[in-house]
Amino acid sequence: MLRITSGKTKMCDGISRRSFLQVGSLGLGGLSLPQLLQANDLSNDKGSRDRRHKSVIMVFLPGGPSHLDIWDIKPNAPVEIRGEFKPIQTSLPGFQICEHMPKLAQRMEKFTIIRSLVGAINEHASEICYSGWSYRDSQIRNQPCMGSAISHLQGSANRAIPPFISMTHPTPNRWTDPGRAGFVGPAHKPFRPSDEGKADLTLSMSRERLQDRGQLLKSIDQIQHNLDASGEIDSVDAYTRQALELLTSNQLLNALDIEKEDQRTRERYGIGTLDPVDDGAPMHNQDFLIARRLVEAGARCVSISFGRWDTHSCRKAGDLAYKNNFMQLREYLPRLEQCLIALVDDLEERGMLDDVSIVAWGEMGRTPRVNANGGRDHWPAVSGCFLAGGGMNTGQVLGTTTRLAEEAKDRPIHYQEVFATLYRQIGIDVSNIKIPDFNGRPQYLLQHRDPISELI
Repeated sequence: MLRITSGKTKMCDGISRRSFLQVGSLGLGGLSLPQLLQANDLSNDKGSRDRRHKSVIMVFLPGGPSHLDIWDIKPNAPVEIRGEFKPIQTSLPGFQICEHMPKLAQRMEKFTIIRSLVGAINEHASEICYSGWSYRDSQIRNQPCMGSAISHLQGSANRAIPPFISMTHPTPNRWTDPGRAGFVGPAHKPFRPSDEGKADLTLSMSRERLQDRGQLLKSIDQIQHNLDASGEIDSVDAYTRQALELLTSNQLLNALDIEKEDQRTRERYGIGTLDPVDDGAPMHNQDFLIARRLVEAGARCVSISFGRWDTHSCRKAGDLAYKNNFMQLREYLPRLEQCLIALVDDLEERGMLDDVSIVAWGEMGRTPRVNANGGRDHWPAVSGCFLAGGGMNTGQVLGTTTRLAEEAKDRPIHYQEVFATLYRQIGIDVSNIKIPDFNGRPQYLLQHRDPISELI
């Protein structure tokens, strides 16, 4: 239901200085509809769908997956380093990965692996995987995440679809942050389509009645001369128009509804579960399918959180019974493999793979030495990632680590260089763009602004 809600301060005509539009109970992820729709900037959008828009799908693996046990196998290292897994040959000559990802091993021409990723610090937080900045730095600088920056700089490809959508799941820690808007402003926070909120996207009144209410809301403009110079009423009017656009279109709701997808495609991705993995995110395979549907509908950036990769030990803490590193990865790696391959194949079959960049990574690596509990501890010195799509040069393995995978040896690549590459592939040159912060000072989005030359 549409309603105008008043704040504490009222003008003589009874209209609040803080009036804003609400639609139903649509407060997805703590955001009201106006906040969500501010990202859909009408000044950058003429209402026509950009069918070949560029997009990014960001897959966050909370906790930091073990680089030694996935893409940087050390079979000649001592047993306390190499662990339990055996390497298998990939489709790239001379390169091996973990035995528990055999299908991906044979599809490596569609992926690039970075083994020498640097720039992490010893903290569990999602910021570095959404913006390239640490939790502390992103707070101090009010640094925007990639999705918010894209929303600010490029606006909407389709005004019925928010440009930045987060599919991340709530967790009781810093893994839950879907990406902060920072100094680009709350207008560009991620849209979070929670299950509770989806129902509110259904139009519950006739279009005629909605248009009548639209006329009512337009009358608010008549009081503009009574308001101060904050410009809030102009913003309300713009967001009202966007709210009406969203509610009179079913495109977003349809994109979120995987029941509209054919059975074969759904089976390719698998189902997964919405039960969280300990204190991490669920391993909900269908989020990858929804992400594809969202970018196809017009989203420019979609973020996903998948599982819990903080594989310290086999122990029990409170009500959480943690499996050790190798027990977890035997289960998790085939599920991640299924989702990544399904996403890449699906995009390719739809002619979208060159337009959609994919990155999958966590916030750090794991210790070279296996601990006494069969786990690996935090290791920020080096980590890695999977990349695919986006017109990047795939079928590569970039960088090496030292003999025991302790640090980058050849071609260290900073997290922010990955972001610089992703920005470039979506059409944003971070070396030449500055955005004013809250104090009006122009700021770069990244400190490391050179894209990875091998990928472009």
